[in-house]
Amino acid sequence: MRDESASDPGDGDNREVIARYTRPELGQLWTDEARMESWRKVEVAACMELPALLGKGNGPTPEDLKAIGAATFTVEEVNERERTTDHDVAAFVDVLGRSAGEAGRWVHFGLTSSDVLDTALALQLQAVGEIVVAGAHELRAALIARAREHVGTLCVGRTHGVHAEPTTFGVKLAGFAFEADRNARRLERAFIQASVGAVSGAVGTYAATSPEFETRVLERLGLKREQVSTQVVARDRHAELLSAIALAGAGLERFATEIRHLQRTEVREVQEPFRGGQKGSSAMPHKRNPIKSEQISGLARVLRGNAQAGLEDVALWHERDISHSSVERVILPDSTILIDYLQHRTTALVQGMTVDTERMRENLELTYGALFSQRLLLALVESGMSRDDAYYGVQRVTQEAWDKRTPLRELLATDADGAKLDLDALFDYGHYTGHAAEILARLDEIA
Repeated sequence: MRDESASDPGDGDNREVIARYTRPELGQLWTDEARMESWRKVEVAACMELPALLGKGNGPTPEDLKAIGAATFTVEEVNERERTTDHDVAAFVDVLGRSAGEAGRWVHFGLTSSDVLDTALALQLQAVGEIVVAGAHELRAALIARAREHVGTLCVGRTHGVHAEPTTFGVKLAGFAFEADRNARRLERAFIQASVGAVSGAVGTYAATSPEFETRVLERLGLKREQVSTQVVARDRHAELLSAIALAGAGLERFATEIRHLQRTEVREVQEPFRGGQKGSSAMPHKRNPIKSEQISGLARVLRGNAQAGLEDVALWHERDISHSSVERVILPDSTILIDYLQHRTTALVQGMTVDTERMRENLELTYGALFSQRLLLALVESGMSRDDAYYGVQRVTQEAWDKRTPLRELLATDADGAKLDLDALFDYGHYTGHAAEILARLDEIA
């Protein structure tokens, strides 16, 4: 009979995102070998605390514990056994117990499958979190460095895709750096709160063990406990982690979208790194496409989809069911592997992107000075004109400059109201860069 505490049956191969997007250090934490090794650690830690639970003279002897600690398994053995048990944890317990000999009878004593699965998952997430959070910090550092490099690099600011007013590329990058910092902090918090274990037994009552036993086992493993586990660790924790990952992915996509726009032929202010031997198109040798940014944008969609699946996993029946199990076999490895890959990809993009400062200056002139419209509006208001009259007057003359491709400054020089203004002061780019250093100094808070 199938144990009602069973996990979702596996097919012998832990589902991972395709190898193309898997960095080795992260990928090896989600292999079947790594997953079952985490199970082994939980089973051994629980056995080590059985003498204290069962009392003097009861439970496994020191020799038994030595044999249990030395017990081994192979993924192939467990998979073969699961073909009979139709239960992955039960199959693992059988294999590990046999390896321990007589002492194997103590393996899984007083435990239910979720005690092993959820606590082992916490161990995996803890290890994964160290890599992912470190990658988030690296991205933040890269953005800070490039922002400081371009603190005074003039470029046009755009709203709705249309030229608005000048800004600096450093200010643009500083905004992305602060977002990267928020995402790094969110990821760190999310991994910590998701890395909790539970050894509370069937329906979480400690009927076969005790809360003290759980505390000691988790201390051996370096984990905090789920305060009320109801047999499983509550899945809102994993949903929070997946949401933090999806939000971090959205931040990466926001940056990637900016690069995609800035690399367009008509703009050409920033380009992705393009190495020797690289081909942008199989048919058109001149092409240099923003493929890295487009990949980031595409894979961020997968992260958002996985976050939705994580939210669906929160509502389980009563104390537990396994409707979440099959889903988590896909979304937890895939999402953590993808965010690790995307962070690494984005960091390389930030560090290697080519910034064309001359092109940025050229693009500032595309509107023939119309982007100074607010400066002109305020100057006219200060001179005594009503705001409404000043607004429509500026709207007319800036549109004329744009339509006739005549510098706004030339038009103002022959205009009765404009001729009264200090045009040197009005058309000074320094008004837009004057506070850039002050804004970027705020990066010290997160550097």
